[in-house]
Amino acid sequence: VQTCALPISMLMLAALLPARDFLSAEEIDQIRAAQEPNLRVQLYLKFAQSRIAQLEQLLSKERAGRTALAHDLLEDYTKIIEALDTVGDDALRRKVDLSKGMALVIPGEKALLAKLEKIEDSEPSDLARYEFMLKDAINATEDSIDLSGDLTGRAQDIAAKDQKDEEKRKEGLTPEDAKREAAEKSKQQDKQAKKPPTLRRPGEVAPAKGK
Repeated sequence: VQTCALPISMLMLAALLPARDFLSAEEIDQIRAAQEPNLRVQLYLKFAQSRIAQLEQLLSKERAGRTALAHDLLEDYTKIIEALDTVGDDALRRKVDLSKGMALVIPGEKALLAKLEKIEDSEPSDLARYEFMLKDAINATEDSIDLSGDLTGRAQDIAAKDQKDEEKRKEGLTPEDAKREAAEKSKQQDKQAKKPPTLRRPGEVAPAKGK
C-alpha cells in the first residue's frame, strides 16, 4: 500500500523555521557590553529610533517590496520596546534607580509614538498589509510610556505579581518538595547566621598578617 505525505501547512512551516533576530549582531554586542540598566534602556531606545527612521524613509515613496520590509521593521520595533520594558522590570526587582535612564526614555518614546501615529494618519496605500503590526507598535509604545512614568507604582505591581506567582508555585509543590525546600532554606539561613560579620566589601581580601 502506497502512502503519500500530507502537505505541511504554512503555519507548521513557519513554526519549523528559525526565529528572526530583532537585533543585529552589532546591537546584540552593544547590549551585552552595557550591563547597567540605565545604559541598556537608552540603547534599546536608540535601536527603536533607528527602526522608525528606517520605516519613515521606506514609506517616503512607493516602491516594490516595501510592504514586507515595513512589516518586519514594525515587528522588530515592538520587540525592542518590549525588551526595554523587561530590562526596566528586572532593574526594579533589584531596586535599581532607573530615574536617569527613564528621563531620556519617556520623551524619546513619546516622540516615537507621535511618528507612528503620523504614519497611521497618513494612510499609506499599502497600510492594510501591515496595519496590524502598526497598531501593535503603537499599543506597545503607549504601554511602555505608562510604565515608565510611574516607577514607584510599577515596582509595587511587580512585587505583588511576583508574590502571587510564588504563592501559586508553592501551591503546586508536593509535600515532599515543600519539605525539602523548607529544609534547604533553613540550612541557608543557618549558614548566613554563622557567618562572622565583616566591614570588608564583597570580594575584598583580608590583609596578610603582620602587614
